[in-house]
Amino acid sequence: MRACGKGGSVLLCAQMHIRFTEQELATLVEMLSLAVNVSSWNQKETADAKLANYEGFESKILEKAAQNGLGEMIEFDEESKRFRVRKEVEEKLFYHECYEEFRNESFWDELTVRLADRDLVKSIGLKAWSELTEEQRRKKTVGMEKRYWAEFSKNGIDRVIVMTPPEEG
Repeated sequence: MRACGKGGSVLLCAQMHIRFTEQELATLVEMLSLAVNVSSWNQKETADAKLANYEGFESKILEKAAQNGLGEMIEFDEESKRFRVRKEVEEKLFYHECYEEFRNESFWDELTVRLADRDLVKSIGLKAWSELTEEQRRKKTVGMEKRYWAEFSKNGIDRVIVMTPPEEG
């Protein structure tokens, strides 16, 4: 660490220099892009500032990567005013596969848990359900979740039916 600052205030500043092979730099680009893509799903109002930090850092690293051998992989997006992995390149990269798999698995996992919780509420009542911890709920719904997983693994959503209550038309 070295001292740096203006006027009377002193800040501790750290500088780090890391040398990457072109392959290591490409891996770093993929990891950062994956992190930003996953983070962008956070819908909490408090996440906006942190996401902006992630996007800014990703853009900074991507700009440097473009200048250091990965120019074919990276472009500047005028709309977002930041560097990004080119769409046609992104679709072929491992991180894109990981991101799509994450989204897919998250969807099915969330669907099975919510349906199992709905079934549990129907069987024990909302008051009793709300008094359970998350761990207690999961223990009580493990069989239901397995049945839903088996159903969705075999049939996807083909046999899912949404029933509108009579009072709603």
